[in-house]
Amino acid sequence: MNFPILTSLILLPAIGSFFIFFVKFNKNYQSSKYVALFISLANFVLALYLWSIFDNSSSEFQFIEEKKWIQGYFNYKVGIDGISILFIILTTFITPLCIISVNSTVTKRLKDFLIAILLMETLMIGVFCSLDLILFYLFFEGGLIPMFLIIGIWGGERRVYSAFKFFLYTLLGSVLMLVAIITIYWMTGTTDVEKLYQIGIDYNYQKLLWLAFFSSFAVKTPMWPFHTWLPDAHVEAPTAGSVLLAAILLKMAGYGFIRFSLGLFPLASEYFIPLVFTLSLIAIVYTSLVALMQEDMKKLIAYSSVAHMGFVTLGIFTLTQQGLVGSIFQMISHGLISAALFLCVGVVYERMHTRLINKYGGVVSVMPKYAIVFMIFTLGALGLPGTTGFVGEFLILLAAFKKSFLVAIIASLGVIFGAAYMLWLYRRIIFGEIKNADVKKLFDLKKHEIVILWSIAVPSIFFGFYPQPLIVTVDVSVINLLEMYNNNLKTFLVNK
Repeated sequence: MNFPILTSLILLPAIGSFFIFFVKFNKNYQSSKYVALFISLANFVLALYLWSIFDNSSSEFQFIEEKKWIQGYFNYKVGIDGISILFIILTTFITPLCIISVNSTVTKRLKDFLIAILLMETLMIGVFCSLDLILFYLFFEGGLIPMFLIIGIWGGERRVYSAFKFFLYTLLGSVLMLVAIITIYWMTGTTDVEKLYQIGIDYNYQKLLWLAFFSSFAVKTPMWPFHTWLPDAHVEAPTAGSVLLAAILLKMAGYGFIRFSLGLFPLASEYFIPLVFTLSLIAIVYTSLVALMQEDMKKLIAYSSVAHMGFVTLGIFTLTQQGLVGSIFQMISHGLISAALFLCVGVVYERMHTRLINKYGGVVSVMPKYAIVFMIFTLGALGLPGTTGFVGEFLILLAAFKKSFLVAIIASLGVIFGAAYMLWLYRRIIFGEIKNADVKKLFDLKKHEIVILWSIAVPSIFFGFYPQPLIVTVDVSVINLLEMYNNNLKTFLVNK
């Protein structure tokens, strides 16, 4: 294609944010919301068109665009394969839902909030399109700034503390990755991902470079024990901020593990499998138990995200087709379901102004429509068959059983604990007697809330029963990545 479709996907939200910034709107800025929504929906349609013309049978990067940049030392290079396109679809799908949700959750500086959301979309899409390490780093770290502002300006009472904690944790984790990228350029003379795949990284440096990239991805995933920033960030962030954080930002690190840790450092990835398995299993079991102890709805869902991402890292480092496909599917599923759960919390928080679980009970009596959609996402989060949550976890556990029986057994405990804390949450909020008089004053879902929640519920159920479209999209790219990984290992053993 001559049309720069990927650059258009990346730049369209940014152009929209500049338009909103410079154009004068009415006093309450409602018109700016419609502009932002139109731009985000247009980007989603463009992403769907990209998916429709994407060649699932090709293992090569497609729609590549390359331009000289920074005096020819580094190039602007973007392209996608079957792995990255699904994350682009997820990003462009979630963003307009976040914009719709600001109807009642953001009451001050709406125009600035919408600009931050659109800039976030540009940076997140850029991460999944980048085929140059420098470009990837800029997009990856650039996303910190609008999210820092979203938490720090529109967050709760401890918003400043949480925003700085989020910023410092994730920024410091990425400093070593920048040093590693500079080292790779010094060693190879390029930061082009495709060329690096062909050249390979010197085996003597792979372990150190792998650890440098790991320092960034582990914090942002987040893996235990680097996860402590996440509950604070989620609790203080506005609903739309929590949705973007859980649905997309955490997936950027998972994507990084697949694209760079496995793609560039196969020997080191093989060497550090026990480390990743250990941290993943601790995350699955420990944070699930911590979730059971929470009294704040947002904190419970935040800890559940750490546990679910533990499954993701476990699946990635099984280094099998089932494990990798399962991890990608799990990230897409978690992006949908965790986003919906935070939106569900936002619905009742807007009415009651509290997230404490013990303040609720008997909500089904006054909000039956809410109880139904909340039930769908609760069952999806615990991995019930017929939801997307089941498909990803099943494939990951299947791959783990082939790799190590003990690892799979311990990971399976996470499924049991997940059912425990999610059903415990649902029972205490939805069922029982109404003990709080404020609950009786609650009213059921508004029209825009119905649109948002059912927009997520439908794909969560559809792809739970029929996951084939997603699996077919990623399959060839995953097989190609594993073949490249195994060939690099064989080359090392031969040379050794």
